[in-house]
Amino acid sequence: MKEKEVKEYVKKRYGEIAQTRESCCPSSCCTPSAEDIALRIGYSEKDLRDTPEASSMGLGCGNPVALASLKEGETVLDLGSGGGIDVFLAAKKVGTIGKVIGVDMTEEMVNRAKATSVKHGYKNVEFRLGEIENLPIEDGSVDVVISNCVINLSPDKEKVFQEAYRVLKIGGRIMISDIVTEGELPDEVKKSFDAWAGCVAGALQKTQYIKTIRAAGFRKVRIASESTYNIDISQELREKIISVQVEAYKLN
Repeated sequence: MKEKEVKEYVKKRYGEIAQTRESCCPSSCCTPSAEDIALRIGYSEKDLRDTPEASSMGLGCGNPVALASLKEGETVLDLGSGGGIDVFLAAKKVGTIGKVIGVDMTEEMVNRAKATSVKHGYKNVEFRLGEIENLPIEDGSVDVVISNCVINLSPDKEKVFQEAYRVLKIGGRIMISDIVTEGELPDEVKKSFDAWAGCVAGALQKTQYIKTIRAAGFRKVRIASESTYNIDISQELREKIISVQVEAYKLN
């Protein structure tokens, strides 16, 4: 599968999701509401009350804001911001003197999040159209990078983490929720466009994922938490797929 073909398929699929508010998962796991899925993957009822309903789309695999220890006045970047739930949660943490930027490659998602932001009067958030492998963000301008089940969608994860490192200030950190694997996935899964869009086919093995982050220059890399990603697939695959929350720092 060519990287360009994967990216175009994922972009098209998430554009459709932005307009229909479907989930990205492939079958009966999609029957719960977006709110039910959000609660299942780590958001609290208060999180959902504190953010616009339109921003919660049931697309993540964790709640990176809950673990990022955001401080008032910080600048936060969300990679693959989607409907904007993590941007809006982070905006409350950093306050009016802070700022949160969401970047997404899907125009429909960016437009949706912008409209939600305007409707609800957010003053300290911004949504930009762009690819996470080539961020429209200045060097050394961000305190914290967060992301929620998006980096697995990229065919070039090395470049994603290099870009995250570039835009962070010295002492800055990442808190990433993502999907990884224990062991190799079958070839038929890796070659499935639907499995790519469903956050499965592009997942790296856990050890390789950590190595990729370190190779980009990050230090103090640690898995803050991990759990089985409970999606509707075969038992064999379910045992291999894990949701992780990874923290790391740019120290020099």
